Amino acid sequence: MLKKYTRLILTVIFLVLLFCIFEFTGLREKISLAFIQNNFNHHFIIGVIVFAALYSLGNLIQIPGFVFLGAAVVTLGQIEGAAVSYLAAIVSCSVTYWVIRIVGGNALRQLESPFAKKILAQLDHNPIKTVVILRTLFQTAPALNYSLALSGIPFSKYFLGSLVGLLLPVIIYCTFFDLINHSIR
Repeated sequence: MLKKYTRLILTVIFLVLLFCIFEFTGLREKISLAFIQNNFNHHFIIGVIVFAALYSLGNLIQIPGFVFLGAAVVTLGQIEGAAVSYLAAIVSCSVTYWVIRIVGGNALRQLESPFAKKILAQLDHNPIKTVVILRTLFQTAPALNYSLALSGIPFSKYFLGSLVGLLLPVIIYCTFFDLINHSIR
């Protein structure tokens, strides 16, 4: 029985260890608005690369994506912030998919729960549509990223669903953060 869930257990252990390393070394605290702004101001292209890397790492260690969206809008403005956020969100979802897939494979397929089987059947029936809906509702939520990666969905369908499903939430969040940013000034 334990062997059946080995990859799922390894995934949980990996994520807990990653979180602990970043929490206890203080690296998690260094991911701040000032750090992000400094990278963008120093060199835009390097800033975008660092931002996408931080967004990806943040998703792996449970930092919600809207934190990064807000930082991009405050730093770059609504339009550039939205564009950079969208690109970074796609990179982040892709990185999370591959890291979790490498560690955990399609571990959710091993669950014998009727509920899990029903959800996976829906995902199998309409993978792109399901990912679009989930991304629209939950954006880059780390738990969603992990679940989709462990579900066995092919990367091409995951990627396409993420491309379409993240567009509207990124625009809405960036508009919201821009309004807040202007009302504070």
